[in-house]
Amino acid sequence: MVTLTEDVEASSSSSRTTYDHRYDVFLSFRGADTRLNFTNYLYNALVNADLTTFLDDEEIPTGEFLKPELESAIKASRASVIVLSENYASSTWCLDELVLILEQKKKSNHIVIPVFYHIEPTHVRKQQLSFGRAMEKHKLKMEAETNEEERRRLAEKMEIWKNALTQVSNLKGKDVKGRMEKEFIEEIVNDIYSRLGGPLGIITLPQLIGMKYHIERISSWLKDGSQHTADILTICGMGGIGKTSLANYLYELHRHEYTRCSFVGDISRRCAENQGMLDLQKQLYGDISRRNLIRVHNVFGYTSMISKALAREKVLVILDDIDSVDQLDELLGDKGFHPGSKIIITTRDASLTESCALFNPQVQPNHRRVLLYGLSETKSLELLCIHAFKSLKPKEGYNEVSEKLVKCCDGHPLAIQVLGKALRNREDVDEWEYYIESLKKEPHSRINKALKMSFDSLPFKNEKELFKHIACFFVGIDKDLTETILNACDINTRFGIPTLVDRCLLSIESNKLMMHQLVQEMGRDLVRQESPDKPWERSRLCCPKESFKVLEQEKGTGNILGIALDMRMLEKEKLHGSIELKTEALNKMDSLRLLQLNYVQIKGSYKYISKELRWMCMHGFNSKSIPSELPMENLVVLDMSHSNIESFDISYSKSHGFMNRLKGLTGSSSKHKPLLGSLKILVLSFCEQLCSLGGFYELPSLERLVISNCTNLIHVCESIKHCVELVFIDLSNCKKLKTLPRTIGMLKKVKTILSNGCDLSVFPVETRDMDSLQTVEADNIAINSQTPSSACLEVIQRDLIRSFISCLPLPLVHLSLKNNNLSNKSFPMDFSSLSMLKELYLDGNPIDSMPSCVRTLPRLQILNMSYCKMLKTIEHPPSSLRELQIAGVGDRLRVMKFNPEMSPLSLNVVPGKRFNVIEGMIEVQPLANVEDEVLCNLGWANFELIKYQHLTFLNTLKEKERFRIQMYYEFGIFSTFYEGKEMPNWISCRSKGPSISFTIPPSPNNLRGFNFCYVTDKLSYLDGGFDLPSIRFSNRTTEFSWTYRHFICGQIVVDECLIFLSHWMFGKNEMEDGDQITISVENKAYKADSIRECGVGLVYDDGTVKDVLGYYKSWNHIIGGDLYYFQSTTYGEYKLDHYLFMGRLHIIPKYIDIQICDSTLGLV
Repeated sequence: MVTLTEDVEASSSSSRTTYDHRYDVFLSFRGADTRLNFTNYLYNALVNADLTTFLDDEEIPTGEFLKPELESAIKASRASVIVLSENYASSTWCLDELVLILEQKKKSNHIVIPVFYHIEPTHVRKQQLSFGRAMEKHKLKMEAETNEEERRRLAEKMEIWKNALTQVSNLKGKDVKGRMEKEFIEEIVNDIYSRLGGPLGIITLPQLIGMKYHIERISSWLKDGSQHTADILTICGMGGIGKTSLANYLYELHRHEYTRCSFVGDISRRCAENQGMLDLQKQLYGDISRRNLIRVHNVFGYTSMISKALAREKVLVILDDIDSVDQLDELLGDKGFHPGSKIIITTRDASLTESCALFNPQVQPNHRRVLLYGLSETKSLELLCIHAFKSLKPKEGYNEVSEKLVKCCDGHPLAIQVLGKALRNREDVDEWEYYIESLKKEPHSRINKALKMSFDSLPFKNEKELFKHIACFFVGIDKDLTETILNACDINTRFGIPTLVDRCLLSIESNKLMMHQLVQEMGRDLVRQESPDKPWERSRLCCPKESFKVLEQEKGTGNILGIALDMRMLEKEKLHGSIELKTEALNKMDSLRLLQLNYVQIKGSYKYISKELRWMCMHGFNSKSIPSELPMENLVVLDMSHSNIESFDISYSKSHGFMNRLKGLTGSSSKHKPLLGSLKILVLSFCEQLCSLGGFYELPSLERLVISNCTNLIHVCESIKHCVELVFIDLSNCKKLKTLPRTIGMLKKVKTILSNGCDLSVFPVETRDMDSLQTVEADNIAINSQTPSSACLEVIQRDLIRSFISCLPLPLVHLSLKNNNLSNKSFPMDFSSLSMLKELYLDGNPIDSMPSCVRTLPRLQILNMSYCKMLKTIEHPPSSLRELQIAGVGDRLRVMKFNPEMSPLSLNVVPGKRFNVIEGMIEVQPLANVEDEVLCNLGWANFELIKYQHLTFLNTLKEKERFRIQMYYEFGIFSTFYEGKEMPNWISCRSKGPSISFTIPPSPNNLRGFNFCYVTDKLSYLDGGFDLPSIRFSNRTTEFSWTYRHFICGQIVVDECLIFLSHWMFGKNEMEDGDQITISVENKAYKADSIRECGVGLVYDDGTVKDVLGYYKSWNHIIGGDLYYFQSTTYGEYKLDHYLFMGRLHIIPKYIDIQICDSTLGLV
């Protein structure tokens, strides 16, 4: 039997209890030495500084135990000052206090300041002179003790005291030698005050609504123990979004954990003042160095001093509201920081931090970024109610108006706070309605000022004009479409859009340009201020009422660059006069480039409309054809969706009626400039009267053709071959379209053809190889895609699959064969011709395994086989795969096998009841089916009764269901959990609470692994279900650690107490005799005191048991194998988390209930 040596210093013998702080400082001292002088003066100085200080007036006789109230006071204090005087060690009471103080320091952020009062630190460290004499007296007393048990107890205490004296002497302390006591005491008080961040009760942290996630995330970063020389976090967001509030909260929450700290606020404003940067540098340098007397008169000198100060000590620095790279360079320098320091920067420009001088090859900062968005509607309403009603809910009768106001603010915290305070004690609901209506007309000045700072900081006119264009016309519009339009308007979008994104003025979601509602209103207000009372003199018109008024009164001017009007946005009853407008209203707009008139009834000639027009969008256009006199030579986007157009044919060579209307523009010459020579995007969607489409000779620059849902379209002209730049064609739901042009296959740049919903009875395609023309005819073939940026073909009839695939374009990136009734036999043996393919969708097909041809795709990244109900196995997909989707596959899927070199991937699987193995990642099987030889190798003895137990779970209907106990294997770790209160008797080393520490004893046998076990009380779930707690296994000797997060999640177990047992396959390469080990359970899923006990047992290979774990050891991503993808940023630390390997894995234990396992495959 192996005996483990428990490490007293690191072991936790009981579960840690968190005490509420009642004192700022605990004073430990020898009363006979300093009670009436130094300690008394120090106590008064601390009290005068408003620091709540515990000082015990009663002297405890030597030999008596420490009073319980003193022990409680130490645990309830934030800091301790230990006055080490000549006779300190002669008091066992003082020595017990010292031990307890050092234990508290180890357990929490308890601050300890030793004061060497007329003694040398080395005398304490080596127990010399008075300290040596005192320890000798304690030793004589111990040796004189006649009770053996008491003598052993005193001997153990002696060792603990000696260790404590050595530890405290090694701490950075204060030495009174050669100092004036008054100044010395002031220094101690100032140091404590600074490190505590102020006294208890003085600083009340603000209530931050909706910030819990960010607080927890950043707090975790602040406590991660990183020793990087430049650890920086940037908090980005628009003005008023809560950056400063969050940073200030975190500063007050964590400042006491750092030797020095500084919060430099409002930097942007203060820098604009006279000698503003010098004042900022003086504050920062003073905070982190405590040397305010030094006078420096130039920025460069201060930067050098700050750099040196940052390198000396662990600091927490927050730089609030940075708006230029120069500010960062002058405040932080370029040399890096002391290991363990943290720098937090708040800014409206996300690009600034990584542009500063710190980001150089010598420093290589570790940088993270947090982007703040608006609050949810629920949290917004809560914040509004706090400021308006001083409660968490609206007053009676104010629910509806409160919700309206919240929607106006769109989750912006400053806006909600300002308006909430403005409306506090306003008893009239109508006044709230007045505020809401006013906000729709113009933004609140204070809110607008905060938002406008980001706009004002834009460096060039290009970005400012781009911002105003987007705010007025393109919010919610496709990014590529917008870029095409604005680039033609001489606006640089390639660099402009990323700049707006960095300044938090713009975001991109699903390739659409998005703006916060208040930011968009700020942009529109900038245009409004160009001419507040005369909208026709502005550069842009986007307010429906103002646009209608200008057009109705024909007041257009040359100032107008763009105008938008959607008649559906206006209420007809509020309009005066006719709702039919005249084209003459546009004639004076000589600079007009952007025209959007949706569902507008307009008549007249288009002859004099600006030739500068780049974008024309006229949804619901009434005419049956494009106006012949419309200047179209500079148009880049024409969108006539939902119109009454019957034919679109601009071919000059055909004698259509439309050409007769255009001959005045083209003349009779056979050589002419194409009528739409600049047009890149043509959109005619939902034109239900459109029958034919032709004249593509006139569209040589066309890149995107969108004609979806034209239900009467029957013909697309062969002249489409002249659109040599065409990359995207959308013919979706053109149900009467029977054939596609034969020449469509000659277009060398086409990547996407959408023909979903078309009934194509014949599909002839001329191939791109003009020297060897081939035609593929396929009945009922449709082409479809969900992603315009990649080639996507969807084949419906399975008999044509092989011949069809042979004709697919080689650059194909995205192939979808969803719901095509394809069996495994339908697929070719080889897909290698599609060497560029990255995405393959086989959803809803009756395949029973992954088709073999999938393995021949060298660049495949996404494979989707969801809802393939016949699917049984997935074996060896390409190693390039990054995402595997197999949701809804039913009960047949049992095994998945991956190649050893497989990189981590995102796996979405909700398997049926008989699923049991993801080879190379996870294996699950009933404990009853595990071979006895395997259990014996694990050291799991006497498991006969436990193997056949059941656990009771609550299902989604809150009904009880019993399921057999399972054994899980991943990362080289076997685990199970079952009902019980007592750990197995072969768990030899035990500890109360959630952690245990020990030293590996010497042994002649090879170490095979560790069994770690812990017992929980009846679980009190914090979030309705439980995730198995993470287990952290640390080798303190080698400084390696492994944190294992089990994949079981979201379950509710009914049973009273649970025992969690795991076996870790460590060997001699990871663990050696004499290594100091700590194993701890992180139980965030339920209450802190739910872990009753934990224990560990070592398993050795003594030669009597045959090793049958070879199969499990052959897996790649296990301890001792390839854990490269699971390394954290800290060297030697590994996160064994299935979410890193399988981003969306969903495997629920109650779905896994295998009845009989095949001995070789693990199948039923």
